Amino acid sequence: MVYRHPSGEEFGGVIGKTVYESKPWWPEPKLKKGTPNVVVVVLDDTGFAHLGCYGSTISTPNIDALAASGARFTGFHTTALCSPTRACLLTGRNHHAVGMRGISNFDTGFPNMRGAIPKSAATLAEILRDNGYATFAAGKWHLAPMAECSAAGPFTNWPLQKGFDRYYGFLQGETDQFHPELTCDNHFVDPPARASEGYHVSEDIVNRSTDMIRDLTSLVPERPFFLYLAFGAMHSPHQAPQQFLDKYRGKFDAGWDEVREQWYQRQKQMGIIPPDTKLAPRNPGVEPWETLSASQKAFATRLQEAFAAMLEHTDQQIGRLIDFLKGIGQWENTLFILLSDNGASQEGGQSGVLDEMKWFNGIEEDVDAAVKRLDDIGTANSHCNIPWGWAQAGNTPLKWYKQNTHGGGVRDPLIVQFPGRLGSPGVLRRQFCHAVDIMPTVLDFAGIDQPDVVAGVKQMPVQGKSLKPAIENAGASIPRDSQFFEMLGHRGIWKDGWKAVTRHRAGQPFEQDRWELYHLDKDFSESNDLADREPERVKAMVDLWWHEAEANGALPLDDRGAAALFAASRRPGLPTSRERFVYYPPLSHIVTDACPPVARGWRMSVEVSHADGNDNGALVARGSINSGFVLYLKDGCPHFDYNCFHIHTHLVGTERLAPGDHDIDVQVTRRDDGGADVVLAVDGKRTASGEIKKLLFMISSMGMDIGRSLAPVNGDYIEPFSYEGQIKRVVFEVPSLRRAGETRAHVRAAETQQ
Repeated sequence: MVYRHPSGEEFGGVIGKTVYESKPWWPEPKLKKGTPNVVVVVLDDTGFAHLGCYGSTISTPNIDALAASGARFTGFHTTALCSPTRACLLTGRNHHAVGMRGISNFDTGFPNMRGAIPKSAATLAEILRDNGYATFAAGKWHLAPMAECSAAGPFTNWPLQKGFDRYYGFLQGETDQFHPELTCDNHFVDPPARASEGYHVSEDIVNRSTDMIRDLTSLVPERPFFLYLAFGAMHSPHQAPQQFLDKYRGKFDAGWDEVREQWYQRQKQMGIIPPDTKLAPRNPGVEPWETLSASQKAFATRLQEAFAAMLEHTDQQIGRLIDFLKGIGQWENTLFILLSDNGASQEGGQSGVLDEMKWFNGIEEDVDAAVKRLDDIGTANSHCNIPWGWAQAGNTPLKWYKQNTHGGGVRDPLIVQFPGRLGSPGVLRRQFCHAVDIMPTVLDFAGIDQPDVVAGVKQMPVQGKSLKPAIENAGASIPRDSQFFEMLGHRGIWKDGWKAVTRHRAGQPFEQDRWELYHLDKDFSESNDLADREPERVKAMVDLWWHEAEANGALPLDDRGAAALFAASRRPGLPTSRERFVYYPPLSHIVTDACPPVARGWRMSVEVSHADGNDNGALVARGSINSGFVLYLKDGCPHFDYNCFHIHTHLVGTERLAPGDHDIDVQVTRRDDGGADVVLAVDGKRTASGEIKKLLFMISSMGMDIGRSLAPVNGDYIEPFSYEGQIKRVVFEVPSLRRAGETRAHVRAAETQQ
């Protein structure tokens, strides 16, 4: 009879009254000797053609070497957006089923969009950790409701609570590459160096990844590891060290039409696409290159150079990681997977942008003004994104972009390397597959069964299928009935080599959407619409879509775009639902979704104890050199600066603060025209006033600091510019939402850009 301890542990030895009458027993190790390490590298906003091994002329030698000796998939699909794809990857389930139909900043009030993965869908990290793996995550997370990502938590959906032993990276969907918002495990930390000292977050997260692996393999080499490494690249902002920017000067002067044709021909020569594949026509809004003005060409070219520079720099960091694994003798036993989470981004708009936040504020870039700042592009002085023309080139030979369920949004690179385990290294794999297949694939290679119960919670069915047979044998089939897609109202369904897809216009009744039909096995680029020829097949596919949508919890359909994010920030219980915010410094960094909502104006009061009349430093700072605001003291005088994409409203107090206690107030009153009047006061006395031309709906993707400035908001100081006196209290007061109709107008403007 097996003895069961009160803890629930089954004991296979003998329990007597004393140790001398008993026999000890230890459970068998969960993992067999030789169980592989696992590394999953996730690139962001990297289109089907962006990597050299998928056809581009951008230099990615380390990734290309992976492909040359690994398995390169040409039929890999994603969800068209970052958080949902990552949820699929880590759980093996479709994104709606795990509450991630959009980015984790959203909570629309429906189960399909909570911005958090439920306990009934344990992550790959949780399963591997339960089976003896050490689990590490580095880089972008974006799988927790962002309002929960302040220093106050709750930490339920942070990496350490989702199966990872260690974490180092950024919780938001993007970050400044030179001034990132960094989290280590469950707390915020400062970057280990400044941008002026050569710091870049891609290098940092690889350094920390190798540190974590080095500790493990030095101390417990018997234990395998799982590293989930998610770069900020290639999401905006596109920022890279200067030598990489310099390398690509002039490389894209021929323009997107010629470069896209060149990449298309390379894809055919390399066998990435079938030789009869058509090059999809230009997407609406993409103008012929020769019709652009000189300023438009110069601006668009420089933006693409920054993109390429960042991609090559990222490739270099991947090479460093691979060299490290080889150097410690772990490469031969490592399953290495590299993928992109969606296609190239449309969020740069038609012309491209110096700051991506312009797109979210419904602001068109003034190209004639932007070309005066060409040398800022790719540096800390820009938060740039490429225009539609270059985004479609990155998605060659496909149509549309990230967010869309056509190929340009959902067909992406996937490379798998496992030395000695590939039947035909370097041979292309053309099978249809999806992000939900990554978790089952890893578990298959690790010899671990999908558990029915994790941490006492019964698990949901897994939709993904293991790609192991196709990785080991290029001709193997992957059993799959169908795969459905939905993103921001755009929809698609794949079955038996056919795909039905529709691009939805926000606000239009869904019944009016026109469904297109493609025989994907014979029409790689979705160029030959067969819907009119085969109406019965279209109807069957659409009926199947509705069935799968209901089965996966995709309903109700929601096409509100940016409005969903704003609505989420108003729901009861969140920090941003308040109208009064009181802070008692010192405080950790505050992420943007937990900051006071200042789009409708605000009053900010700072109580300081000023020890010296010459005390300097930032009192409150939000954003960066590209957009934000800062209240600071310099040479003893108060300054307030509102930075609207390098257009500054700068107020300076007329008198130095005497030693002692003071109240410094800033009152920003929104006007009906979308601008604002601003008054700076000290101890109740008005000391300066000014006018903000435009009060931004989304001021920055970077959050707020009190008593210092993580990134400079203007050129008056260098980060961290910590205040030398004492800040006793900071109070923000914002107008009631009932009086914020003008903000809803900003939301509608942003929606039109979706």
